[in-house]
Amino acid sequence: MVIRVNGKEMDLDTPATLLQLMQQLHLEQKKGIAVAVNQQVVPAAGREQHLLQENDQVLIIQAAQGG
Repeated sequence: MVIRVNGKEMDLDTPATLLQLMQQLHLEQKKGIAVAVNQQVVPAAGREQHLLQENDQVLIIQAAQGG
């Protein structure tokens, strides 16, 4: 299954939830992460249930501190 993560194509061997994708990318424990799938924000509480589909467009951003 092919999806796009932050504009880069990624091939998943099996269907996966958004949380599983974040675990694969080592992002599940990071703070300040926002995730959208097909331009729809997915709250942290919904990531475990959100099943990714072929050709989904995933955007993952992390807030940065600064001034």
